[in-house]
Amino acid sequence: MHKNLRARLLVAGAVAAALGLAAVTPALAAPAPSGAPHATTVAPASVQGDPRDATDRVADFYGAYIDAVWSTDDPAAGAQAKALRAFYLSPAARKKVAAYEAREHADGILFAQNVPVKWDVTYTGSGAGHSTARVTLTWSEGEHPEVSRIKVRSDLATGKITDLAQTG
Repeated sequence: MHKNLRARLLVAGAVAAALGLAAVTPALAAPAPSGAPHATTVAPASVQGDPRDATDRVADFYGAYIDAVWSTDDPAAGAQAKALRAFYLSPAARKKVAAYEAREHADGILFAQNVPVKWDVTYTGSGAGHSTARVTLTWSEGEHPEVSRIKVRSDLATGKITDLAQTG
């Protein structure tokens, strides 16, 4: 009888140790976010997209573009940003962006001289072969972050961004 009790206690101890290790391991495996006072656990994010969806394409463009201009220490970042513009923007939109940049001395995609810390893209409508989306750029963190908005128009046939305009 003592042998059976000892076996049960060993199994119970092993199970408790395994559960404890399983609970601690994800927190130890994930590095703390930059500037964070301590490590936090966050549910895994799921991101999906559809290359046929105009709003998804705008979100893909802004996500990749912001990543490229954010990475100032990467020598390939400038070429990447230029290539993204060539791929996602129509020739007329690229011309409008270049004119804004020459006039304002600021990035004509972000309508700013710096890079946002977050972005969000929302579908706002479609008609006459075009789709519109609102891009919200968040420039700071905290209780009252600074934001700006851009209206982006896309051609549904080509998937190209045909117009960008600041909305506030």
